[in-house]
Amino acid sequence: MKYILALDQGTTSSRAIVFDQNSQVISTEQKEFTQIFPRSGWVEHNPDEIWETQRQTAIEALRKAGLTAENIAATGITNQRETTVIWDKTSGEPIYNAIVWQDRRTSAFCDEIRRKHSDLIRVKTGLEVDAYFSASKIKWLLENVEGAREKAEEGKLLFGTIDTWLMWKLTYGKAHITDVSNASRTMLFNIHTLDWDDELLEIFNIPRAILPKVLSSSEVYGKIGAIEELKGVKIAGNAGDQQAALFGQLCFEKGLSKNTYGTGCFLLQNIGEKPVKSENKLLTTIAWQIDGKTEYAMEGSVFIGGAVVQWLRDSLEIINNSADVETLVNSVEDNEGVYFVPAFAGLGAPHWDQNARGMIIGLTRGTGKAHIARAAIESICYQTADLLEAVQADAKVELKELRVDGGATKNDSLLQFQADILQIPVVRSTITETTALGAAYLAGLAVGVWKSREELSLHWKIDKKFAPQMSREKAGELKIKWKEAVKRAMNWE
Repeated sequence: MKYILALDQGTTSSRAIVFDQNSQVISTEQKEFTQIFPRSGWVEHNPDEIWETQRQTAIEALRKAGLTAENIAATGITNQRETTVIWDKTSGEPIYNAIVWQDRRTSAFCDEIRRKHSDLIRVKTGLEVDAYFSASKIKWLLENVEGAREKAEEGKLLFGTIDTWLMWKLTYGKAHITDVSNASRTMLFNIHTLDWDDELLEIFNIPRAILPKVLSSSEVYGKIGAIEELKGVKIAGNAGDQQAALFGQLCFEKGLSKNTYGTGCFLLQNIGEKPVKSENKLLTTIAWQIDGKTEYAMEGSVFIGGAVVQWLRDSLEIINNSADVETLVNSVEDNEGVYFVPAFAGLGAPHWDQNARGMIIGLTRGTGKAHIARAAIESICYQTADLLEAVQADAKVELKELRVDGGATKNDSLLQFQADILQIPVVRSTITETTALGAAYLAGLAVGVWKSREELSLHWKIDKKFAPQMSREKAGELKIKWKEAVKRAMNWE
């Protein structure tokens, strides 16, 4: 039996999962790390803590599986995208905390860039100008950390998204690389030429010298040297978390779609080998590159998905554990007219309103915490429905089903309401850890654990299919109210 280790570095935790060659989970380990909020709208992580939690989970997952480095055919990496780290090339010390994809400190600067260059950036990168992506975060670091600009110009600093940071740490600084899927999320990478774009670098005033080398998503990048228990294991797969989930859901054919319910929600549809320009403010992104062939995806992003449950737990304190939310939601028959727009970090696709803010509307004296919890869970489904409408309008493909993954998919009530609102079946696979599985597949293909995508397709099994139970008319009425609530939350700042 051959085994693959997947390192899944997420927004709130680091995980490591060992898979066997039948795609079964052998062991898993997870560690949360600190969320840092220096000011309103700022979100940071400690890069060294990210590395340490990822290192510890890798060692523990290997121990739980009862395996050694000799049993691991390869390691695959998947990561929270856009989050930006810059570190000293010689010492390896980060010059500042990682600036997280949710961070809004560069919103005003992005407004300026949008007015001048939005069409150019959209054509070259497939992205909307937004503080979400890495480019403005890099610029902020170079301009606000003392001495950073000069060191960057002298080639003494390195930039990376989290995959690049982990790769550099794992290889003792031998590999400063990323893959095309992560590069396409920086707002500096031309998705047509498949290279860093000099015109974009000039717009953001970022020196090319700090950027990593861009490679494919499935090849041997180097070997682990920094973890004694895994020394010599090949690192052979790399993709941003949402692209990895699309691959893990085996959405290899044009038109196949998945939605990941994590901290945010991310709906991706495979659109084939030619990028398609969105007319509905969706993103065109690189899905992966394998054996010289690049495939693209249409993406819609919801900034606050499962994070709304954490907010119910930590800020409102109406539940003790995230798992308690389903019981609370099921204690009431409906939302009693309460709608929750969780625009804590603005609104992503298809609205792209940096100035939207969170709102709960429809409260009466009869409203209780269960109604607010239900409205919060339903907000995840409504936002997904908004994305799906936009994807179908762009791709001109009628979706027959939606494949879903991520932590929140354990919640049957959420998936049933999702099917009701979408009016199509929602399908949960037996393995919900498809982000990590996608990274494992990419690594395994590179080293011959699996011979082809056709072989991988034999592994996909349905755990449960949720068919619509609500009438189309009722679903339509609810969506109208939701859209009205969204309008009222927009352009608040």
